[in-house]
Amino acid sequence: MNKIKHLLARDQWIVPFLKTQKSGFFWSILLNLLTIVAASALMFVSGYLISRAAQRPDNILLIYVPIVLTRAFGIARPIFRYAQRLVSHNWVLRFVSKSRQRLYESVASTASSIRGRFQTGKVLSLLADDLDQLQNLYLRTLFPLGTGLLVYLFVSVAVGTVNWLFMLWWLVMLTIIMIIVPTMSFLMNRARVHKQKQLQSQLYTDATDAVLGLQDWVLSGRQKDLVAQQGYIMANLARTKNAGMAFGWWRDFVLQMLVLILVITTLICVGWQFKSNHMAVNFIAAFTLAIFPLVDDFIGVNQGVSEASFYEDSIERLNTLPRPEASQIETGKLNDTTVILNHVTFKYDNKKIIDEVDLVVHPGEKIALLGRSGSGKTTLLKLIAADIAPLSGSITIGNQPVSQLQQQLSTLVAVLDQQSYLFNTSILNNVRMGNIKATDDQVKLAIKQTGLQPLIDSLPNGYETQMQEAGARFSGGEQQRFALARILLQDAPIVILDEPTVSLDPKTEYEVLTQIFKVLQDRTIIWVTHHLTGIDYVDKAYFLENGRFVLADTPKNLRKTSAHFQQLLAMDGIN
Repeated sequence: MNKIKHLLARDQWIVPFLKTQKSGFFWSILLNLLTIVAASALMFVSGYLISRAAQRPDNILLIYVPIVLTRAFGIARPIFRYAQRLVSHNWVLRFVSKSRQRLYESVASTASSIRGRFQTGKVLSLLADDLDQLQNLYLRTLFPLGTGLLVYLFVSVAVGTVNWLFMLWWLVMLTIIMIIVPTMSFLMNRARVHKQKQLQSQLYTDATDAVLGLQDWVLSGRQKDLVAQQGYIMANLARTKNAGMAFGWWRDFVLQMLVLILVITTLICVGWQFKSNHMAVNFIAAFTLAIFPLVDDFIGVNQGVSEASFYEDSIERLNTLPRPEASQIETGKLNDTTVILNHVTFKYDNKKIIDEVDLVVHPGEKIALLGRSGSGKTTLLKLIAADIAPLSGSITIGNQPVSQLQQQLSTLVAVLDQQSYLFNTSILNNVRMGNIKATDDQVKLAIKQTGLQPLIDSLPNGYETQMQEAGARFSGGEQQRFALARILLQDAPIVILDEPTVSLDPKTEYEVLTQIFKVLQDRTIIWVTHHLTGIDYVDKAYFLENGRFVLADTPKNLRKTSAHFQQLLAMDGIN
């Protein structure tokens, strides 16, 4: 609970909407309370009417008022319920609509930097799961909890008008039902909920990666391994969900038993209170029956609080996304875009990945980072992009620590990696994600600069051609050019190339790299690669080994002085 309070205290998604839409939130809770009151009043009057009618009144007019009230509350309950559903769902749909738009703008305006931090499946989890969880936060937690607190106060005051000792007993029982049991339920269910969310996220990620890499699975003959892996995760997720459902059943059973105790004690207390009065005895059934409609509210509060931990990860993950309005900060505020790494060290599981590295990349300079797999190249990129923080040392852009440039990094640093980040929408929309405020002419110019205009002209629908998911209808080289067009539109002064051509054939690789360095000639480029194709485009090449630079010089000088460099050139078939 404390974590949720802390998250809400610095939240930029839920709290601002609550502040601007307070009236809708208030009316939803009030209408929900009126629904419960009408239902309890219906049972109360019905109980009184049955008891009074059983006494065979001399005149029908003696029970006429209860009959009218029964009809009135019977009509009022569904009306209040319907109105409450209209108000609450309209309110939540407004929230979801605005949040989806804001999430889209955030992802669209910073797609490349987000791709550097989240796998495709993680982003899919954001889009498909997190906003749904926040929708349930209102419908299943905040609305029932707000109503439950009002019911707690309303019932306590109502019972207190009859007998103050009876009111104390109700306060004790309501405290157990609406505070103690929900809190215990939340604490007991929290670990299971986190496990379920992790499995769901893993399922999204693994399934997406499997689809995108399906060809590799087929070529390696490991289809059965893929199916088995997915089946294991799904079975584990099913077991976790079933355990959660069993826990909910037992929680509701405990609540039903507590309500049963409340009903029996109420029957005894009200019977003792009214037994001496011939007319007041009719209230015994009335007070007892009025309890039953409260059960739905009791269960709703407990269910909502028990599921509250579902929302922790969703709120935290959404708030780590850059705000779209913040991502539009003009890079002109940073006159100098020199990248400086000063004695940077990074460890993972007590193993040094980067060891006391120094690096200076001046504006407009092109460098290549080379080395074996696991030498620390990708880690170095993540450090520069502020996706991870160094253990020691400093990383600055324009003499400002990257940790203080989080809201501005998407306008300073663009990322082009080996997997293009393309959606099942039009070519125009996909490229526009580099700058969602760009005009159609600006988008088309960026596409033209990457050499894709002949391809566009050959398509029947031109710029409105649908990409298909992950750009499946286009070749790898074409996908990378579309991603490059997006980076051109993003106009970030620093571009990170994380092996963008690793899956391309040599001829296409050379063509794509030539186009990249041509259109990005006025930008700073930090390029991680295993191959030396296109190495002459960079000003300086750095070789990483065991987290340190073992070679650093221009490609021209390395051709003359480094036997290792010459060997790598020969392996790549470069003269």
